[in-house]
Amino acid sequence: MRGITKRFGGVPANDGIDLELRRGEILALLGENGAGKTTLMNILFGHYTADAGSVRVADTSGALVALPPGRPRAALAAGIGMVHQHFTLADALTGLDNVVLGTEPLRRPRSGRAAARRRLDRLMAESGLRVDLDVPVGRLGVGERQRVEILKALYRDVRVLILDEPTAVLTPAESDGLFATLRALARGGLAVAFISHKLGEVVASSDRVAVLRGGRKVAERPTAGADRAGLAALMVGREVAASRRTPGTPGAEVLALSGVGVAGEGVRQSLDGVSLTVRAGEIVGVAGVAGNGQAALARLLCGLARPSAGTMRLHGRPVTRFDPGAFVRAGIGRIPEDRHHEGAVAGMTLSENVAIEGVRTRFQRAGLLRLRAMTERATAAIRDYDIRGAAPGTPIWLLSGGNMQKAILARVLDEAPGLILAAQPTRGLDVGAVAEIHRRLLAARARGAAIVLISEDLDEVFALSDRIAVMAQARLSEAMPADGLDRARVGLMMAGQGAEAA
Repeated sequence: MRGITKRFGGVPANDGIDLELRRGEILALLGENGAGKTTLMNILFGHYTADAGSVRVADTSGALVALPPGRPRAALAAGIGMVHQHFTLADALTGLDNVVLGTEPLRRPRSGRAAARRRLDRLMAESGLRVDLDVPVGRLGVGERQRVEILKALYRDVRVLILDEPTAVLTPAESDGLFATLRALARGGLAVAFISHKLGEVVASSDRVAVLRGGRKVAERPTAGADRAGLAALMVGREVAASRRTPGTPGAEVLALSGVGVAGEGVRQSLDGVSLTVRAGEIVGVAGVAGNGQAALARLLCGLARPSAGTMRLHGRPVTRFDPGAFVRAGIGRIPEDRHHEGAVAGMTLSENVAIEGVRTRFQRAGLLRLRAMTERATAAIRDYDIRGAAPGTPIWLLSGGNMQKAILARVLDEAPGLILAAQPTRGLDVGAVAEIHRRLLAARARGAAIVLISEDLDEVFALSDRIAVMAQARLSEAMPADGLDRARVGLMMAGQGAEAA
């Protein structure tokens, strides 16, 4: 890639970037949210057309030939595959159908399907990316859908593989399995480029790293000898101080679940006898592999699911009305795991999204919206939460993932809720955004909020949680003090092993 430049509305997303990817190497692309990483890879894959610059790709003979701009089909024909951070799957089709879609004729013999399944079984065994191929994708959890995306790319014998945040929803063991597979494929000649915000996996798994900041390439070097602190400083242009929980004294009980069941289709949408207590001024982390009931727990705490058994108490009072609006009015703040579909309304502006949960109580008078108050609230959120590249009237879908998440945090935390559900709050975010979100959650804990943190990132769970519970097969273990807790034990429990998770 030579001199790649791309602007959106006059704002440069890529500014004169040169990048090379060699046969048999793994290149990591680092940068803050909004630095231009995904834009650059979308230009390589043909989703975007560069305003300036060129892309050349080796053909089967090894000669570099120009890649037609803006044509994903041409990129696929050239042997380039891409796994997107945000899913490109058909929800009504099964995992198997999604993987093979476009790779065989519509009228295919059943033997072809059997061969495809055998090949996928082998890929799943090698990578650890287990998923039920016979379930419609729309019924899978976020982590499971990401696995289907990765399998879809691996199923096609690509020569260049681009992965945008491939491990954002994987457990450490699954991530290790994926990178072991990628290293084996690279030894066979595959060229791999992956975008990641997890500095540990970048240092451990890549041969070379390129860093973007503000749309420009600011560094490129071999990974050998690189350290996390130095890479983090290159990404954000300053040293990044990690937030860490300090010991505290929890207060009164805020949330209590006792023997709660939620009826659903399979374990991913169910709860089975879940008991949990969260007190003021503490964070209880819920660790687990995607698809084990975390989504059902989050829906319950948002008022979107009603218990089929057991009881729920809030501030000592039984909860009888399970309605999202009632939960917001009761002081429950919600940071959902899917920021694009559940945390924000894409067609609305930043101002409207920040104000949306307070429209009836704060931002209307005599049935009319108080637009000036909404604008002032959004302006304060932009300033206080460092939401970049946005004005109050900016459509929220134009924001990067990190900046959209900051807007959701502003909406939730500025209301000072007594109970906060934080479901995968930093998934896919850069190290600077992660540090800021962690700081905000710890500040909410310090002022007395009770926080339920649902996360598949064990580093995050251990850094923030006072107590940790593990969810496996729709059941929740007893919440254990985080200090002194063995990470290997938690990993086994996440896999459903051990008496605690039985």
